[in-house]
Order: sequence, then structure tokens, then C-alpha cells
Amino acid sequence: MAFFAMSRRHPLQPLSVTDLVLEHERLHEEIDQLQHALTSHAVIDQAIGAVVAFGRMPPDDAWLVLREVSQRTNTKVRTVAEHVLKFAQGGALPDTELEALRRALARRAAHEPAGQS
Repeated sequence: MAFFAMSRRHPLQPLSVTDLVLEHERLHEEIDQLQHALTSHAVIDQAIGAVVAFGRMPPDDAWLVLREVSQRTNTKVRTVAEHVLKFAQGGALPDTELEALRRALARRAAHEPAGQS
């Protein structure tokens, strides 16, 4: 038995039940990945806000700080962001990340044009 399904690549391509099941599974996997990406993005955005407050800097610079800490500590940006949020709420930041954060904030402050706060 064949069904007709819309496909971006092959409109009105006849699909078997097996093909439909596989497409259904693929779409659910894609949905899961998108939901994870949205959650990660929200955590990173919140951490950027915390770094903006810590370092008194624009969001673009705060993003660079998070990215630098991630690279220097070999830790995923999302994980660094989660740690920064815990730190902003009074929790501890792993020593390597804390030192990398301090150094990144100091580097950004050193590059700040005179007269800005």
C-alpha cells in the first residue's frame, strides 16, 4: 500500500508505511534537537545577561567572554553558561572557569574605550 506525502525534496512521492514510519521518527528526532537548541539558547542568553551585569559591558562583549571561557577551559558554552547562572545566584563556579572568567573580564575591561563605564 502506498500513501502520498509532501516532501520538500520530492513532492507527492509515494511512500510505503515503512517510509512513513521512518519519516515520523526522523521528524521526532528533529523536534527533540530543536527543543534542546531552544533550551540551550535560553540558558546562554541568561548567562550573557549575568556577564553583562558582572562586567558592566554590552551583550556582544559578554558573549565573547562566555565563548573565551569555554575555549580556555575546554568546556561547552552551554555548560559554562549553566555554571555562570549558578554563580550569579550565589553558587560556586569551578576554579578553572572562575579564573578564566576573571581574566576574560579583565581583558574586556582593558579594551574598553576611555570614558565608558
